[in-house]
Amino acid sequence: MFTVSQTSRAWFIDRARQAREERLVQRERERAAVEVQAHVRSFLCRRRLRSEIRREIDEFFKADDAEFSKRSALCIFKIARKLLFVFRIKEDNERFEKLCRCIQSSMDAENEPKVWYVSLALSKDLTLLWIKQIKHILWHCCEFLEQLKPEILQDSKLITLHLTMLVTFTDTSTWKILRGKGESLRPAMNHICANIMGHLNQHGFYPVLQMLLTRGLARPRPCLSKGTLTATFSLALRPVIAAQFSDSLIRPFLVHIMSVPALVTHLSTVTPERLTVLESHDMLRKFITFLRNEDRCRDVCESLEGCHTLCLMGNLLQLGSLSPRVLEEETDGFVSLLTQMLCYCQKYVSQKKSNLTHWHPVLGWFSQSVDYGLNESMPLITKQLQFLWGVPLIRVFFSDVLNKKLLENQEPAQAQLAPSQNVLPVKNLLKRAFQKSASVRNILRPVGGKRVDSAEVQRVCNICVLYQTSLTTLTQIRLQILTGLTYLDDLLPKLWAFICELGPHGGLKLFSECLNSDTEESKQLLAMLTLFCDCSRHLVTILDDIEVYEEQISFKLEELVTISSFLNSFVFKMIWDGIVETAKGDTLELFHSVHGWLMVLYERDCRRRFAPEDHWLRKDLKPSVLFQELDKDRKRAQLVLQHIPHVIPHKNRVLLFRNMVTKEKEKLGLVETSSASPHVTHITIRRSRMLEDGYEQLRQLSQHAMKGVIRVKFVSDLGVDEAGIDQDGVFKEFLEEIIKRVFDPALNLFKTTSGDERLYPSPTSYIHENYLQLFEFVGKMLGKAVYEALVLVGKSRENKSYAVACLLQMVNELREGIVVDVPFASFFLSQLLGHHHSVFYSSVDELPSLDSEFYKNLTSIKRYEGDIADLGLTLSYDEDVMGQLVCHELTPGGKTTPVTNANKISYIHLMAHFRMHTQIKNQTAALISGFRSIIKPEWTRMFSTPELQRLISGDNAEIDLEDLKKHTVYYGGFHGSHRVIIWLWDILASDFTPDERAMFLKFVTSCSRPPLLGFAYLKPPFSIRCVEVSDDQDTGDTLGSVLRGFFTIRKREPGGRLPTSSTCFNLLKLPNYSRKSVLREKLRYAVSMNTGFELS
Repeated sequence: MFTVSQTSRAWFIDRARQAREERLVQRERERAAVEVQAHVRSFLCRRRLRSEIRREIDEFFKADDAEFSKRSALCIFKIARKLLFVFRIKEDNERFEKLCRCIQSSMDAENEPKVWYVSLALSKDLTLLWIKQIKHILWHCCEFLEQLKPEILQDSKLITLHLTMLVTFTDTSTWKILRGKGESLRPAMNHICANIMGHLNQHGFYPVLQMLLTRGLARPRPCLSKGTLTATFSLALRPVIAAQFSDSLIRPFLVHIMSVPALVTHLSTVTPERLTVLESHDMLRKFITFLRNEDRCRDVCESLEGCHTLCLMGNLLQLGSLSPRVLEEETDGFVSLLTQMLCYCQKYVSQKKSNLTHWHPVLGWFSQSVDYGLNESMPLITKQLQFLWGVPLIRVFFSDVLNKKLLENQEPAQAQLAPSQNVLPVKNLLKRAFQKSASVRNILRPVGGKRVDSAEVQRVCNICVLYQTSLTTLTQIRLQILTGLTYLDDLLPKLWAFICELGPHGGLKLFSECLNSDTEESKQLLAMLTLFCDCSRHLVTILDDIEVYEEQISFKLEELVTISSFLNSFVFKMIWDGIVETAKGDTLELFHSVHGWLMVLYERDCRRRFAPEDHWLRKDLKPSVLFQELDKDRKRAQLVLQHIPHVIPHKNRVLLFRNMVTKEKEKLGLVETSSASPHVTHITIRRSRMLEDGYEQLRQLSQHAMKGVIRVKFVSDLGVDEAGIDQDGVFKEFLEEIIKRVFDPALNLFKTTSGDERLYPSPTSYIHENYLQLFEFVGKMLGKAVYEALVLVGKSRENKSYAVACLLQMVNELREGIVVDVPFASFFLSQLLGHHHSVFYSSVDELPSLDSEFYKNLTSIKRYEGDIADLGLTLSYDEDVMGQLVCHELTPGGKTTPVTNANKISYIHLMAHFRMHTQIKNQTAALISGFRSIIKPEWTRMFSTPELQRLISGDNAEIDLEDLKKHTVYYGGFHGSHRVIIWLWDILASDFTPDERAMFLKFVTSCSRPPLLGFAYLKPPFSIRCVEVSDDQDTGDTLGSVLRGFFTIRKREPGGRLPTSSTCFNLLKLPNYSRKSVLREKLRYAVSMNTGFELS
């Protein structure tokens, strides 16, 4: 195919190409080898040179101190150039240290101009080189400062050395060359120092100082000496002063120096003269001027982030507390910058934990990164922040409010009492308290008259915004802030007086208008109201009854009436106008604040009345309208019921409660209808073992069965079934009897309080086997008693035709529930309602309901003016438990922790909490669990503590005979003007004691208390029937019997018969007695007997 010559030619060309490529590769290898050799020779040469230079330097520094001081500045300059040429921070740190000492030694020499290192700055040939060299040396000092740890002794010595270098060459005050004739050179030398500081600032001088200060101060015990701290802070100030406080240097000073944790605290402790320098330069005013600008303040905050912004704020606050004059003059600017800083932090404060949040000991859950290195400094930072709510700053900030003089009034107190509808039924003690406080000043009520756009109002609003922002930002020290704001007794009354003066008319109208306005002015006014409510609520929560009702600290009782009326109207308006339904942010926070303050006052009034009767009701809210809206599931009606049920009359709330129970029964199929009957649970109870049988047969029932119909068959002590058909009356008697037995203090499930003997779980009830199951059973029985809305029918053999007629009458009527005559302690009812879970709940307030004497003794500790430690108390409680003294520690290690003036308030609250909660926590939880298995918690939230007691035990008022007479129905010929009936009412009114009247009521209805809503709601109505024969022979009313009864014609003398009753129909069967004395005798005997169904 190819010729030989062609093949040979191609082969030759290929060989030539390969040879050429090989020569190129060889040349490249030779070139690379030469270059590598050059680099190696260069490296070896440099290393050899560095070694020679370092040997020369080492030889130079081998001289002793005496020779050091004789070295000329030029020699030092030359050796420094060599060291800087070969300088490696890890290898040459010791040599650099010696160089610095050598330079310092030269500067300390006396009358040796040629030795002074700084003298080279005057040499025409070396000035620029010297300046360049000293800049490098000082920056290397900064690099060492960045790495050294001040807590290590050796490092602390080096820190002192490097700081001395920086101090010496950034200021001419120590340069001996400028003394005497050299003074003329000082301006030029100052210029050189300024140039050096400019170089350092460009390279990060302030971050270096910040790191040094943070390492030395951000710890429980600072490890910077006075000299070190003084030098560092002086160095930080020099650039700012040299630049004549320009914004470009104030900013880094604020960001890097003033943000060091608790810097001002450490300065005031270690080197207070540095603070004097700050004051002499009026630095606080300059900081305020710089930061009051919104853009600059935001820039600083963004540079710092939240954690360090708090540090800056703490330092500024402490500076402000040290310069009250500046604060008085710059209040507006200082308030503005503090508000901006808090608002910046607030943006990142979260309400709950998430993957994006971190825990901060002051801010709570925080969505920015948290510097946990600051944790050790947080106690000091918190202490600095406390200056914000300390008395000195509050007096400065609220000077416009506090300087107001409340009008004095020397007229008699009676002239200052509210109008007749507001006059309080108070005891003489409270009247004297009123007279005492009324002689000081008028009652504060909304009057209006102050323009809301005035400078004074705007200033106070801005201050309120500041404190309200601090409450929502510094979430973990919120209570500290509130306590500080309520420390001055006259701040809140004067703030209320200020609020009363706002707007044309003051009070509700102004703030109602603000709710519908979105202007900044409206937001500020609402922030003022929010702050007032938060602080006032906190104050009244921590005050005890003596301080509120007798001493009347801060607020007079009449003012609390006025305030509560305003709050009640304001909250109702927010709900009824639909504002709460769509509320969020500040509006929702406002609602919670106002509502919280309102409920604290309401609950205080429920415990001990200060407001007039019907004060809490809304006259413009008709219950019928509310119930219609509830039926339509209107949100605002549900919110009224949820948040302020007290605006509805108690009678209507009880009706609503009964209606809710009835609806649930219908839903669960527990109501008899034409097509179905509810399931009935039958139980047999021996009277001799009522509690045991009831517990065993009922505790295993399901929740549905417990809410359903339960029929009881009693077995007498003789083992005979008792007569009677249970149409709820027998079960009612069983329920009442079993509850009486479990609440008997002799059983030791429950104890009675000292004084009024009210019931609460016994702390020693654990001696019973399965005591928690017993408490749960009691809770179910109690819940069943409240839940059971069936008619109170019961225990006798009735004429069938009459019974059917009565049953038909009551099928579709409202039924009165079972009531149980057991008085509970107020604090226990509060727990049953869940009030103890509220953040505003105070155990101390409830303590009198447990033991009034113990409460007096405990609160006397609060008022003890001496040293509490002298009393020898500890954070523990000694109790005699069945003959043995048991010590309960209120806190871990409490029995060895003495009670002091510092912790006495905590001791009081811990003791009250232990007595009322900790001791009976398990028993209470078990009972509440049983109770709530029958009664939904949202049903009982409609009622206050006293109202819940009335719901359980009925109305504790005396029986209203006129009301009973008005709603009595007569049968068998009896009528209202009948002789026997007139005698009956006269005997009940004149001859019977209140206790006997209660026994009479129990005889005919099986309950000694009147119905909660009055006898109009007793169904079937109380009836009196004229009877001629015994119950066995009774066949009902006939025409003859009715006529004989009506005309008082006796078939035969009934003098030997007793009155009987049918509690299922609330019926009294009364013979037609001929004499009043016989009626009195027989009736008294009948009602005083208690033999079950065996009475005839």
